[in-house]
Amino acid sequence: SIFNQIEQKFDFKPGPIFANIVVADEINRTTPKTQSALLEAMNEAQVTVDNHTHRLPQPFMVLATQNPVEHHGTYPLPESQLDRFLLRIGMGYPSRESEREIMRQHTGGRNAAAEVSAVMEASDVEMMQRAVEKVRVDDSLRDYAIDIVEGTRRSEQLTLGVSPRGLLMLQRAAQARAFLEGRDYCTPDDFKLLILPVFAHRVVVNTRYATTQKKLAQVEAILSEIVESTRVPL
Repeated sequence: SIFNQIEQKFDFKPGPIFANIVVADEINRTTPKTQSALLEAMNEAQVTVDNHTHRLPQPFMVLATQNPVEHHGTYPLPESQLDRFLLRIGMGYPSRESEREIMRQHTGGRNAAAEVSAVMEASDVEMMQRAVEKVRVDDSLRDYAIDIVEGTRRSEQLTLGVSPRGLLMLQRAAQARAFLEGRDYCTPDDFKLLILPVFAHRVVVNTRYATTQKKLAQVEAILSEIVESTRVPL
């Protein structure tokens, strides 16, 4: 809210969060106060300022990158914040061909970003989201997902298992994968192949079982054990 000296009142000025796609670069360099401010936006798609609620534009998505937690000046995201992200995906290094293309695009003062063109409208994304919601999920697959989630909660190697929100996010991600594969129904692979990217950032390793492995690698190893010990529906 910015004070309008002419009219002697406060005017609301929408900030950068009011966009269809918000990219938070190096999100763990922001302060905890800034991180917590994202919770309402990511969970409710709204912002409350001075007792007034402002809806965010639809569709609304947050993409974020983060530095390794060992770096100075970082604030690890709390579990409640991480739980709002549907997936965590390791970017890794580009392939040899991709790096060659990167070098080619930055030759001769060329601005490759300025040449990017739109591939769809916001309404197209909303239509796809509605279609994903209609993808069928058999109860046997829901039981399979619940079995894995309960396994994370019982595991002695984890102090924090997957939340109910995480369970719902796995179902939504599986529906999205089936949609992208051109199907209107989910298969066991839709769930199984997404367990690591959907669950790895939602669990916490028990310090008694900490190893010299990187934290993410250890989490994925524990989750893989749980997945392999869980019966897959036919």
